[in-house]
Amino acid sequence: MKRIIAAAAISALTLTGMTACTSPSSGPVAGGNAATGDTIKIGVNYELSGAVATYGKQNVDGIELAFAEINAKGGVKGKKIEIVKYDSKSEPAEATTLATKLMSQDKVLTMIGPATSGSFKAVIPAGNQNKVPVISGSATADDVTVTGGKLQEFAFRTCFSDSYQGGVMAKYAAEKLGAKTAVIMGDTSSDYAKGLAKNFQENFTKSGGSVVAEEGYVAGDTDFKATLTNIKGKNFDVLYIPGYYQEVGLIIKQARELGINAKILGGDGFDSPTLLELAGASALNNVFFTSHYSALDTSNTKLQDFIKTYQDKFGEEPSSFNALGYDTAYFVAQAIGEAKELNGPAVAEAMAHAKGFAGVTGSFDMDPQTHDPIKTAVVVSLKDGVQDSAEAYALK
Repeated sequence: MKRIIAAAAISALTLTGMTACTSPSSGPVAGGNAATGDTIKIGVNYELSGAVATYGKQNVDGIELAFAEINAKGGVKGKKIEIVKYDSKSEPAEATTLATKLMSQDKVLTMIGPATSGSFKAVIPAGNQNKVPVISGSATADDVTVTGGKLQEFAFRTCFSDSYQGGVMAKYAAEKLGAKTAVIMGDTSSDYAKGLAKNFQENFTKSGGSVVAEEGYVAGDTDFKATLTNIKGKNFDVLYIPGYYQEVGLIIKQARELGINAKILGGDGFDSPTLLELAGASALNNVFFTSHYSALDTSNTKLQDFIKTYQDKFGEEPSSFNALGYDTAYFVAQAIGEAKELNGPAVAEAMAHAKGFAGVTGSFDMDPQTHDPIKTAVVVSLKDGVQDSAEAYALK
């Protein structure tokens, strides 16, 4: 598992006439927390320390950048956004405790985060109970917004799901890379990795390919040579590694050292500068992963404006998680601007029926039946550890 937006675009997001639309209300919308006074409190509950802090910090940098821009343009409905931020320490239990605090004590109107699927799923019950919409820009597990066939009324996301990105990579491998055989080596301790593996296999098989072996590892492992030696004896075109950069970087490094030169594929968990640090530039060739955006898309002026602004502020290239956090903040502002009342249920209704949201990671409508965005993935390729090409790819 990278400039300031045109004034017209920002105005469209910060004024009440935003592009989202809501369905007709059958009566007064009540419950949840209400925005009072001159500010609108937004909770930011992210992994700022711990195992997956990279994802949390990158999301939060994007969120804070977006809300600073929105406030500079007058805020939403004449009110400034006030961020109430906590560190969940990469622990689902801590994320749950903080979600309850944000909703019951801080009285936030809505909450953004956490970044990872496990921690985000842990906070959804608090959102449903308190009628406070919770939204993540990077929780991709299939059962985040719909669990056991039941829609989570107050849970939303602005990213695609694991089933979607796993399917996209399988289709890309078969159609664009000409792969006929694959080995899957996934993190068996991660719902994220298991979802990717399952959907890659199903879609690769549908495309006429064959998975010749499946191997596993556990988060925190550092020595993968025994498993990789076993894999090396197989005949395969691609090695799919669903997991996060901490282990993936070491797996790729050790695979190349053992002479495994097959194309290596993965999901958005690859997208971290740490991947290059762990694997080394020479190992990161013929590597492809699904992502939510790429800085290589020069045709998207909104994206290029964001990249310049981010670079000016932070002195580095933004990642997809920076971009997802940025988009999620703007999406929240759009929903608040369109909500019939400044309370949780009204904002949730606006989120569920949003249309034509235009972000730096692409444009989308929100599916009211799933609370998932309808959007396209990007397949990124690496050359010496640097993004070399990116192609929008859809699972149809």
